[in-house]
Amino acid sequence: MENSKHYLYVLECNDASFYAGYTTNIERRIKQHNDGKGAKYTRSRVPVRCIYQEEFLSKREAMQAEYAFKQLTRTNKERYMREGKNNDKEPKEFFK
Repeated sequence: MENSKHYLYVLECNDASFYAGYTTNIERRIKQHNDGKGAKYTRSRVPVRCIYQEEFLSKREAMQAEYAFKQLTRTNKERYMREGKNNDKEPKEFFK
């Protein structure tokens, strides 16, 4: 059984685009992105800010949520971030 926390996080980049990722430490990961040591996508889009985070019980669940989130349209991503925590659904179930 895993003891650490697992997160889906969404960043808003300086060009207003979204970046979604997985981490066990939100603060450290945002710092990495803003220091230019995060994902290649965010390196040219700093500064970034975290606009959404969701905790999961396992790495597998968090990574599945990240993948499902990335498949959504921008409109549905915004809707999920606005309403997702109020529903007990994963992104993949949210827009069936």
